[in-house]
Amino acid sequence: MHQDPKSQTTKRGVIGRGRGRLMATIASVAIAGAIGLGVVTSGTAPVLAEAVRMEQPVQAPSFADIVEKVSPAVVSVRVKADVETASDDGSGSSFFDMPGFQDLPDGHPLKRFFREFRGDQWPRSERRAPPRHRVRPVSQGSGFFISGDGYLVTNNHVVEGGSQYTVVMDDGSELDAKLIGTDPRTDLAVLKVDDKREFTYVAFADDAKVRVGDWVVAVGNPFGLGGTVTAGIVSARGRDIGAGPYDDFIQIDAAVNRGNSGGPAFSLSGEVVGINTAIFSPSGGNVGIAFAIPASIAKQVVDQLIKDGSVQRGWLGVQIQPVSKDIAESVGLDEEKGALVADAQDGEPAAKAGIRSGDIIVALDGQTVDSPKELARRVAGFAPGNEVDVTVWRDGKTQDLKVKLSDMPAPDRVASAQGETPRSSAVDAQFGLKVTPAEDGRGLVVTDVEPGSAADERGIRPGDLILMVNSREVTSGKDVEDAVAAAVKAGRKAVLVQIERDDASRFVALPTSEG
Repeated sequence: MHQDPKSQTTKRGVIGRGRGRLMATIASVAIAGAIGLGVVTSGTAPVLAEAVRMEQPVQAPSFADIVEKVSPAVVSVRVKADVETASDDGSGSSFFDMPGFQDLPDGHPLKRFFREFRGDQWPRSERRAPPRHRVRPVSQGSGFFISGDGYLVTNNHVVEGGSQYTVVMDDGSELDAKLIGTDPRTDLAVLKVDDKREFTYVAFADDAKVRVGDWVVAVGNPFGLGGTVTAGIVSARGRDIGAGPYDDFIQIDAAVNRGNSGGPAFSLSGEVVGINTAIFSPSGGNVGIAFAIPASIAKQVVDQLIKDGSVQRGWLGVQIQPVSKDIAESVGLDEEKGALVADAQDGEPAAKAGIRSGDIIVALDGQTVDSPKELARRVAGFAPGNEVDVTVWRDGKTQDLKVKLSDMPAPDRVASAQGETPRSSAVDAQFGLKVTPAEDGRGLVVTDVEPGSAADERGIRPGDLILMVNSREVTSGKDVEDAVAAAVKAGRKAVLVQIERDDASRFVALPTSEG
């Protein structure tokens, strides 16, 4: 059959266009599938599904208003100190001021090189100049104003060892400051800036109302970068990290790093709930565990520093330890509460009032004492000279005593005792112990501890001095046996044993079933 060439061409064109539309549709579907979009085909062009959109943006918490208000009150603190440096020839060359350079021997090639480099061929021993004093930066941290006339708070470890203090304001201006006072026991310090301006300042919060899970905003000077803001929540209360006798830290998870020390942690109302002072970190950087001094403690200390330049605290003069379950059982206490007096130091307020080793302080001024830390904080809250009521548990009953507190001594003051040398003969005693009477008749010296025994498990070791068992002085193995027999007769499952080691006294509870 004969066909018209034009007709044939037209058909090829139609077929070609059809194939083009088909390929375009297939390509569109492939692309849409690749990017995860649904496609609806109509025979002419794909239609993309409508994208998901929120009618109203999600309202995440914003701290911008708080930061805007409090930032002018937060400062960077730069500390310098007078440092004595050795001078090789008095010329001020920086080579001989490099760390470790002075420790090199005089004939070391490095020293010869620097002398030749300067054109100095004289032996170092003939051109030594006297030491020079320089003022060098030693630390930097954070702080915040607590009054309009220029008082500001930071950490003691930020200013420690310094002689010159500079405060860098939020606007970048620098002002000199003077040190008003420090309190190493709580790691707090107060500085004062004298200037005609009225400073923006912040107030301390009532941290008793702060709950775990509350938002906090930390503002400070990490790594010397200047004003930096981080946010997080209160992770825990009452943390004891072994930093001092009054540990009661607020734990937060806001990013806190080196340089944040002394900076505030704010509540959402813009009040200071804590002062950032320590971090827990294997590397020295933020891992989300930071510790802040509670506002209640800080305010009490800061007020005293501003008023007197130092902090005065009440002092009982006792060594205390926690009351364990075994100890409570051994003395007939129903609860594992209170502070066990390991030693009442001679001549101190507690001893003068009749408190003695083995007593358990269960209340102070009528309020229950739960732990040694709580007792230490509460006693320190009284001014020296105050008379307080102390309730002790002794011989199975409570007894009230009045104690006139004295001033807390310097940190390096400790009670002393005389060590004794045991005789060679030994007396068998209870609990896997062997003891011998002390030469001066004061207690029993432990000469041997049976591995795996009750005494071994509780940390008693040879050389320890046993002074009392259940408040009875012991000078022989028989005294120990008698004390245990009396405890068993009274229905006690353990006895309280006073141990002295390295001039320090403590108590352990040993089960009577081991006797």
